[in-house]
This record gives sequence, structure tokens and C-alpha cells, in this order.
Amino acid sequence: MSAARPWVAHYTGTPIRERDLFPFAATAPACYLARMKFSVADQSKGNIVQAYSDSGVVINGVTFSRSLVIMEERVIPDWRPGDFDALQESDFEPFVELRPDIVILGTGEQQRFPAPALYRSLIGAGIGVEVMTTPAACRTYNILTSEGRRVIAALLFDQASGS
Repeated sequence: MSAARPWVAHYTGTPIRERDLFPFAATAPACYLARMKFSVADQSKGNIVQAYSDSGVVINGVTFSRSLVIMEERVIPDWRPGDFDALQESDFEPFVELRPDIVILGTGEQQRFPAPALYRSLIGAGIGVEVMTTPAACRTYNILTSEGRRVIAALLFDQASGS
């Protein structure tokens, strides 16, 4: 018996009517549902966030409880800024050499936006930057990585829970 496999949904853009799904229901409403294509997520390559909480993340079976950087091919534990307030421009500059499509910044339990001057090196290199909570950053990283995108997730934890 095979182990349970995660599924990744992709929106195909084709709306379908509920009554098309349930033709036997004479009074089916005419509302529209999004048609989704499901495929098995390939976890055989790269780093995947398997779990996250207020106090850390689990990546490929290893638990991390301090700020870190995740890429498909490697994990950089103990990323220098211990929390959001410690972010500096020099924390983002090394990402330019890695040439990702996008950098996702997880700012802890609350979404907080850093000053644009801190990540100007990324914008100048044409690299996208998205800022979100750390749990949302974990989910987004997994989705974009499963799609084959070159993604960096820079995750911060709240000082009380990530130390």
C-alpha cells in the first residue's frame, strides 16, 4: 500500500456550472465553480516545508526554530536578522547572486512591510519581492517550488517564539 501523497491544485480558468456536475438535480442552481486540475506533488527533489507553527518549520524532516532561508537546493539556517526589526539592506544583497524569480519574505505572525530601501538591490536586479506572514510564505514557497519556479523564502519568526 502506498503512502498518502499530497496534491497540488492548478486553476485551469474554465468555469463549470454546478448543474453540469449534478445533472440529476432538476433544480440545480446556476452558480459557477472553478475547475481545478489536480496533480501529485513531486517531493523527490528540493526542499519542501512539511509543517510550520508559531515556533518553527519542518523541512524534509528537520525542524528549524530560528530565522532561515529556504531554496529548492539548500537551506541556510540562522539567517542573520533574528527578527523583523533587525532587517538590513545587507541581508537581501546576497540573494541577487542566486538569481531567483522571486523572494518571499515571511515576517512572522503579522504581515509587516520593510522599507523598500532594504530590498532595493533585488528590485534593481528585476527580482520580485513578496511580503507576507511566515505561515503564508511557507505555503506560497511550496506552491511556487512545485511549479518549478526559482524561489527564495526568507523566513522570520517572532522573537518570543523563534529564539
